[in-house]
Amino acid sequence: MDDILLIEEVERYLRGEMTKEERTLFETRRKNEAELDQLVVEHTYFLQGLQTYGSIKTFKHSLTEVESKLISEGLIGLSPLNGKAKIVYLWKKYKRNIAVAASIAAFISVLASGLIVSVTSKFGNENYRVLVDQINKTNREVNKLKSKNAIEKAGIPKPDVDFRATGFLIDRKGYLITNAHVISRMKNIYIENRRGEFFKAEALYSDKEVDLAILKITDTAFKPVSSLPYSIKKGNSELGEQFFTLGFPRNEIVYGEGYLSAESGSDGDSSAYQLNVSANPGNSGGPVINGNGEIIGIITAKDSKADGVVYAAKSKNIITLLEKLKKSDNQFQVIKTPNKTELKKLDRVHQVKKMEEYVFMVVGN
Repeated sequence: MDDILLIEEVERYLRGEMTKEERTLFETRRKNEAELDQLVVEHTYFLQGLQTYGSIKTFKHSLTEVESKLISEGLIGLSPLNGKAKIVYLWKKYKRNIAVAASIAAFISVLASGLIVSVTSKFGNENYRVLVDQINKTNREVNKLKSKNAIEKAGIPKPDVDFRATGFLIDRKGYLITNAHVISRMKNIYIENRRGEFFKAEALYSDKEVDLAILKITDTAFKPVSSLPYSIKKGNSELGEQFFTLGFPRNEIVYGEGYLSAESGSDGDSSAYQLNVSANPGNSGGPVINGNGEIIGIITAKDSKADGVVYAAKSKNIITLLEKLKKSDNQFQVIKTPNKTELKKLDRVHQVKKMEEYVFMVVGN
């Protein structure tokens, strides 16, 4: 359906203009189509925001009219203005207009970032929010200016991106793991390392059930690494196990730490863990690493109504996904996941320093 017609249909639903039969049919579609359900939620917030803004503007306008009327009737007066006082008066008189323009810009920026938070079709729970981030146009322009010199020196063009998440290497030759919901939003996929270098990548295999996807860096500028210093745990982790995370909720890598709070994910999903850790949009696809330097999970989503509750696909899903990929095409038999860790005897600071080299920002449009 055309986007404009779809939005009009959503607005009719929100205004209560549908017949009983139309409303029943529409609500059935909402249950079956995650994207439609999210559009309704986003449009509701959008309309509420506009209504709130309009009410505030009307109230301020009423106050201004009352002030002007009192002045004109002589009930209150203003002293004559001279010199710099005129500039102050003009600023006070017109600052509302400037503030309105700034408020609109800020509102649109916040809205644009908020619209990307969506509910996956697998998890109908409205609390379950994926953690892929939308970078609004203003931020993109600022980032382009900041990195212009570095990019020009490196000779690597900076792509125009709309979405940001995290991924990490599972094979030294440029195979990565991230979330399926991350790449489902991207026609063009790139990865960025901690030095600000971009490389083209492609999706090889995706499984929406466990919300994981395997990527391959296809850019010839990428050089395979000698080895990976961490291993991928094939078994389950224990309740209460401590871990740390690395991801890109910002344009630089961010560290977090927490513990495994449940051995299953949302609604008892046995393929995932529940974690107690701080996570924000952009953390999707980030590794969950225990103290021994083993990958035990991949962050997928958070519970929006429970502070610090995050879900992660279990690491053994990586092995299962690779087996399916290898069965689909023999050329991928060459993929070798790391089976030993160099991080076990290091302190946390040095563990993080080692890991940074193999965790990437996944971006696309």
